[in-house]
Amino acid sequence: MKLKLDRIISIATLLVAVTALVLVMKKPAPVAPPLPPAAAAASAQSFENKIEQLEQAQVRGQPGTEVRLNGQEVTAAIAQATGALAEGTSASAGTPASGGGNGSLSADLGPGDPDIKDYQVNFEGDIVKGQFLTKVAGKDVWVTVEGHLGSKDGYATFEPTKFKVGDLNVPVSLVNDQLQKKLTEQRDRLKLPDSVGGVRVENGEVVLSNR
Repeated sequence: MKLKLDRIISIATLLVAVTALVLVMKKPAPVAPPLPPAAAAASAQSFENKIEQLEQAQVRGQPGTEVRLNGQEVTAAIAQATGALAEGTSASAGTPASGGGNGSLSADLGPGDPDIKDYQVNFEGDIVKGQFLTKVAGKDVWVTVEGHLGSKDGYATFEPTKFKVGDLNVPVSLVNDQLQKKLTEQRDRLKLPDSVGGVRVENGEVVLSNR
C-alpha cells in the first residue's frame, strides 16, 4: 500500500511540475495592446511636451503643477529612450533595451542585468502594470509585475502587489526582498529629474508634480 501511495505522490508531483513548467513558458495576456509606429511617435512627442510643461512651470515659480501620462505615452517614451522607436517598431515590441538617453528612463544594461527584449507598460486605477520578455535558463520567458509607484526623497519607489512568470502566479512575498535589493542596487536609475517632485498613479494615469 505504501509503495502505491509513494507512486501516486510521485506522479502527482511530476504533474504539478509539468503544469508549472507549461505555465511558466506560456505567454500571458498582454497588459496593453501594441502601438502602431505612427501612434507611438505621437505618444512619445506628447510625453516630451508634458515633461517640458512641468519644467517650464518650475522655471516660472509654479510649484505643485501636475501633468498626467497614460500607458501609451510612457511605453512610447521608453521605446524612444532605448532606440526601439527610432527603428520603426511598435512601442510595445522593442529591440533589446541596451542604450539610449532621457535620464532615468534610460534602460542601459549592466553586466548583471537581464536581457530585456520586449516590454509593455499600463496603468489601471492606482496600479502600474509592467510586462517584459527576458531569458531564464536560456529560454524566453514573460515576466509580469504589478504594484504601487511612488516617490521618496527624490527617488521613485515601487511596491509590488502581483508577480507572474509566464502564466504562473508567484507569491509576492517570495520575490519582494530580492526585488527591493535590486532596486537599491540600481538606485541611481530611480532618481527623479530635478523638475519632478512627486510621482503617483491615479485613475489609470501616472501623475507627475513639480517641486
